[in-house]
Amino acid sequence: MHVTAKDRLFWFIVAVTLAVYGVMIFWSIPRISSQAGGLAVFDMRPGGYSFEDAKAFLAALSPEGAAFYIDVQHKLDTAYPALLALTLGWSILRLAPARWGLWRWLLAATALPGMAFDYWENLNVSEMLKLGASGITPLMVEAASFHSQVKAAASTISMTILLVLLSIWVYRHFRRRGAT
Repeated sequence: MHVTAKDRLFWFIVAVTLAVYGVMIFWSIPRISSQAGGLAVFDMRPGGYSFEDAKAFLAALSPEGAAFYIDVQHKLDTAYPALLALTLGWSILRLAPARWGLWRWLLAATALPGMAFDYWENLNVSEMLKLGASGITPLMVEAASFHSQVKAAASTISMTILLVLLSIWVYRHFRRRGAT
């Protein structure tokens, strides 16, 4: 099998995406959670959160935790949505047959809404972190929670498409190997 420069770039992007995700999951998010008495950070609440939940998190979050959320976590989460969308979209394009034409591109484009809503969520969360528990409003929390939920749903759709295409590829690969 011939490995092209495009293949190497693809796998480099996958590796960087996984590395950034790993840093967030195993370091920055647990650190923020520990600074909030063990409460889940906003980014890890795919089902959203209520005004009371947001107030409780912000009240429990130490000033150091809030600064770390804004200064470190949100810098990581500035790179991650674009990396994830690129990884998902490019993976879908690689796995979807070329004969699908425009449909390949439409399937790959399903990675974009998750990215957009992740960035929107980050803007909402940054504002809530700056205002603190006493400064947030129910409308502000409702918007942030909505963006979190839509981000999770959109990402799930794109990941499901990728999983289906990967399953088809694996099935065909093993079927071909069994036929030889």
